Amino acid sequence: MTDAKKTLIVPKRAPISRRTALQGLGAAGLGAAAIGTAPGFVRYAEAQTSEPLKFGFQVHRTGIGAAYGRWYERTTRAALAEINAAGGIAGRKVEIIFEDDGTDPRRGAEVVEKFATQHKVDLAFGTLFSHVVVGAAPRAGELKLPYYVVSEGYHVSSGKLNRYTFQPGITDVRSQVSSMAPWVADKLGKKVTMIFPNYAFGHDHRDFFTPAIKAAGGEVIQLIPVPPTETSYTKYFPQIPSNTDVLYHVMIGPGVLTFVKELGEHLGSKRPQIFGFIDSLEAVPLSSPGLEFLEGTYFWEGYPRYAQANQTPFDKLYREKVGVNADGASVSDPKDISTYAHMFGCWETLYIIKQAIEASGYKGPADKAKLIEATEAITTIPEGNEHPQGDKVFDGKKHQVFGHQNISVVEKGKLKVVHRTSIQDGRYENDTDYTKMAL
Repeated sequence: MTDAKKTLIVPKRAPISRRTALQGLGAAGLGAAAIGTAPGFVRYAEAQTSEPLKFGFQVHRTGIGAAYGRWYERTTRAALAEINAAGGIAGRKVEIIFEDDGTDPRRGAEVVEKFATQHKVDLAFGTLFSHVVVGAAPRAGELKLPYYVVSEGYHVSSGKLNRYTFQPGITDVRSQVSSMAPWVADKLGKKVTMIFPNYAFGHDHRDFFTPAIKAAGGEVIQLIPVPPTETSYTKYFPQIPSNTDVLYHVMIGPGVLTFVKELGEHLGSKRPQIFGFIDSLEAVPLSSPGLEFLEGTYFWEGYPRYAQANQTPFDKLYREKVGVNADGASVSDPKDISTYAHMFGCWETLYIIKQAIEASGYKGPADKAKLIEATEAITTIPEGNEHPQGDKVFDGKKHQVFGHQNISVVEKGKLKVVHRTSIQDGRYENDTDYTKMAL
């Protein structure tokens, strides 16, 4: 685990075999990555003497994912600056080429092809919206381009994609809802109405929360799917049954503020308990007029927007580097609210890539198979400057990471964490084993 207050002196490393490198991964194997961002780190003696590594970042600069894309790009640029300032990856400078996919599946596949054939990048990463991942990942597999997504859908772990696609820096919806359903049933109520976007991400919520709440003694009594491009929601709210104990909402896109405001207007003071995914309020100030009714309601947060009383030094450093204050807003504009619950995945994914490249001995395209195997060999990921959201476990067969989830309550206009799940709470089994697929 890194310590932001220590200065580490790293001697030039002796050559190691690929087999030795892979054996070194796991709990102890994060060493190279963990050392990489410690303040005061001395550059590798051979740093930046080779051709730069080139990564492609697939960013949602336009379309319904633009708010996320803006902060995903800022976070990635911040992590890139840290890595290059500390000597790069395996002594090589890293360059990142950013391409807008319009939050569109077809354009996503085109961007992946452009990365591989025109920019000739070593790998691609960054994709968030699940329908774009599902549209673009097959092309990455066909091109044999390592593709590290920062999404939340169950698409990777489901086994429906390919051996070149990973999700190592952020948990998936199945894990998230499985770990939190017991708390919802115990603390908020048993009869749940779900409002969710009518595409792959929303379907994951529907498909996995429903059995999870049933296993906890509750039930979903109504499902209300909403088009992700919707801009007005009042016509959906009359579908909420009067015997609803808990209203579960997760919404995305440019209309999220309208959604929450209209929800409050419809429910009034006699409302059920409300449990939402922060996706419904990402990039939205809690102080916005019309959101007062959210006081006392609950949210899932992948990474708490507001710095908590027990803030770690890792979170403090991360906020500083990405330019976010203690309230989760840009330090240069307090009205510019970050997508803090998700964007950490870009930072952490880039450090996973660093770890895998250095362990594999990757030099260029001929070593892609080594890079894939090195990523699959990662197991335990300790909390630190590289992984400020918390410790995690990576499942190389599923190509999916598992970590902690946070449930926060709106209290005096801010989000306060009231429950943090264990990693084991979100673990699940399925038959996926990408390692058996051909490279």
